[in-house]
Amino acid sequence: MAKIVVKGEGIPKPAGPYSPAIRGGDFIFCAGQVGRNPATGEIGETIEEQTRQVLLNLQTVLKAAGASLSDAVKTTVFMTDLGEFSRMNAEYAKFFPVDPPARSTVGTALSPRVKVEIELVACVGKK
Repeated sequence: MAKIVVKGEGIPKPAGPYSPAIRGGDFIFCAGQVGRNPATGEIGETIEEQTRQVLLNLQTVLKAAGASLSDAVKTTVFMTDLGEFSRMNAEYAKFFPVDPPARSTVGTALSPRVKVEIELVACVGKK
């Protein structure tokens, strides 16, 4: 199985030596995205703003790979303050109104000002 690095217009540039996403067979493995607007470099102040931007970033990455959020099968959410979980969850739910992917949520330290990071795995094989 060959791996294919996902590239495209508007994909957030990685902050280190990693690819934004790799397609391997029927799966697309998206690196963790944070709530940084790729056009402006700005990061929202609230957990809702950051969660929204993270998921918009993931939409862009998936689109470049020929997929969408509806193809997501697993996400991992990393948060600096689990006390904001319900607010993050309400914004997250807007992007997955039907059959949301499996998910894990982990409390962790992230870069300054970053409240949330989400990584995603999508399946684009036969359903």
